[in-house]
Amino acid sequence: MQHLKFIESFEKNLRLCFENRLPGTEAHLVIAPNHRRKDILNAGLRNNGVRSSVLILFYEKGGEVHLVFIRRPNYAGVHSGQISFPGGRWEKTDKSLYHTALREAREEVGIYPEKVKYTGKLSDLYIPPSNFLVSPFVGIYQAACEFEPDPTEVAGIIEIPFSFFLEAESLTQVDITVRGAELISTPAFVYQENIIWGATAMILNELIVQWKSTVK
Repeated sequence: MQHLKFIESFEKNLRLCFENRLPGTEAHLVIAPNHRRKDILNAGLRNNGVRSSVLILFYEKGGEVHLVFIRRPNYAGVHSGQISFPGGRWEKTDKSLYHTALREAREEVGIYPEKVKYTGKLSDLYIPPSNFLVSPFVGIYQAACEFEPDPTEVAGIIEIPFSFFLEAESLTQVDITVRGAELISTPAFVYQENIIWGATAMILNELIVQWKSTVK
């Protein structure tokens, strides 16, 4: 019973976040790499982006609300080795972009889509390097999470308490190497050895900003 009350209380607060106007670009820009800010401001001109979606999945573990992330495998692509939310491109068989997020999460981390309780959608984000237009969907997993990563798509699963992202010190400036050669400085969330930056951090930051302004 205590567990149910805990989740119900969190869900109530999470739903409140979607009753007010989302900060969108304003929150994205706070954490965007400097060289991407112009692209973000001009995102409205990008109507040819590949439609895709991600699932921001909350769940209870050890008495705390967690979020699940995946580490992409190393490959010859722009997002090689990066940390992201489960997700991918829309397919014709998907009923909607939300169903895309559920399907991809099932394939990548082994969740059961029917156990995800939808709570809201964040602002779309255009990703210039891959030409993806991403729709982020938020849900709560109504079961114990026992992840089963797909070894061809996921190099590792990362579970992080949501409370960590609400701390000011979770956000810092880091220097990272992109495309194997270029060194850039960017804001990022750093949890242990895990660096969350770029599009994933921008999507996450919108949720954090909205939570902090809504949940008192």
